[in-house]
Amino acid sequence: MNRKKIKFISLMTIFGSIVFGFSSCSKHNENSPGVEFMPDMYRSPSLESNLAYVNKKGDTIQTNRTPVAGSIARGYIPYGYANTPEGYESAGINLHNPLEKNEIHLAQGEVLYGKFCVHCHGTTGEGDGLVADKLPGAPPSYKGALKTLPEGKIFHSITYGKGLMGAHASQLTKDERWKITMYVLKLQGNDPLAPVTAVVVDSTAKKIK
Repeated sequence: MNRKKIKFISLMTIFGSIVFGFSSCSKHNENSPGVEFMPDMYRSPSLESNLAYVNKKGDTIQTNRTPVAGSIARGYIPYGYANTPEGYESAGINLHNPLEKNEIHLAQGEVLYGKFCVHCHGTTGEGDGLVADKLPGAPPSYKGALKTLPEGKIFHSITYGKGLMGAHASQLTKDERWKITMYVLKLQGNDPLAPVTAVVVDSTAKKIK
């Protein structure tokens, strides 16, 4: 058999295989992509998290497991003050801004205040925002009743909410809440860049019963 015949037979074999492949697909389903090779390698089942499943072979498949009680996510620092009157007062005394007090953070706090706070508290902190008139009571003025509110209580209020104001911890990161706190201090008429004076507690003082 010469080379021309071998080449012709080879081409006919290839052409026949192609025709057979197309015809077999069209008879089965015209929209079918054909035979899938190892579909489980790229077509994984959708599984709910924190649940166990049993496959066709009877094997148990465990999705991501529930974290151990008391575990803390990497990079997350728990907020150590409870959402209670005692936690609020304690934050006012002991909680201070860990961020560097500079003009950059203050400017960022002003931008965040304009996005999350101005609609109720107003541009100058007088409680005259566009939404304030629709509330049962307008927010207190930063230059009035809240003028002496310490930064710890401001941060605590943003975190948990206070009165009619809802919690913002899910919307703002810890640093963002501190930046807003810095700007609120400015609206109070205080110097947001001034260092905080530590409160000295006299341990020899008698406790009032």
